[in-house]
Amino acid sequence: MPAESTLYQRRRDPSGTELACIPWLPVLQPAERARAVEHITVGDALPGDFVCRLGRPVTYWFGVIEGLLKMTADTAQGQTITFSGLPPGGWFGEGTVLKRESYRYNVQALRRSVVAGLPVDTFHWLLDHSIGFNRFVMNQLNERLAQFIAAREIDRMANPDLRVARNLAALFNPLLFPGVGEMLRITQQELAYLVGLSRQRVNEALSALQEQGIIRVEYGGLRILDLQALRTSVIPSRIHA
Repeated sequence: MPAESTLYQRRRDPSGTELACIPWLPVLQPAERARAVEHITVGDALPGDFVCRLGRPVTYWFGVIEGLLKMTADTAQGQTITFSGLPPGGWFGEGTVLKRESYRYNVQALRRSVVAGLPVDTFHWLLDHSIGFNRFVMNQLNERLAQFIAAREIDRMANPDLRVARNLAALFNPLLFPGVGEMLRITQQELAYLVGLSRQRVNEALSALQEQGIIRVEYGGLRILDLQALRTSVIPSRIHA
């Protein structure tokens, strides 16, 4: 039987619909956009496919057109730390691309996803020629810093309901993940992977958030009703028998 193709081998040119999902293309001037579009490729990632691997040289700046990825790293003790979920509209790894370093994390598909890649050299060309692109990347870095500071706070939270709420708020970030909008396509099991809790415990937390009118659980995902409450609400711990 032939060997299964890799994500890199499945790369292809993007469709017009896929290009329309890239949030930074509209900030480019016509000549800049033409150059970027010429070099953008997309790949159809299968569940479990690695988009980036720890220690590998950086090759692309990546973004999620469709689906859901997770960014993780393994500790010396063999534990896996999840840094972030990556829903549609999210572009990631700009710090690594800027420094042309090797990846310090793994990025893996949780479900079938479409991933776009901009080659490192084209990324740096845009930095040298496009004010709009520079502003976009600067805003990305600033928002990413705030996200990881918040993630450290989440790691210290003993209340599981709060952990779920704050992780959900991060996935609904309109600057980092503009493709999400008000509806996040995610299963409870996928959310459990990202939060580090059991699916049953995540289900209980979602029920509590829904009772407060903060979210609504719908077929295929979650709808945000009050993003500010998701970010700041204080949810009392519940005692389980």
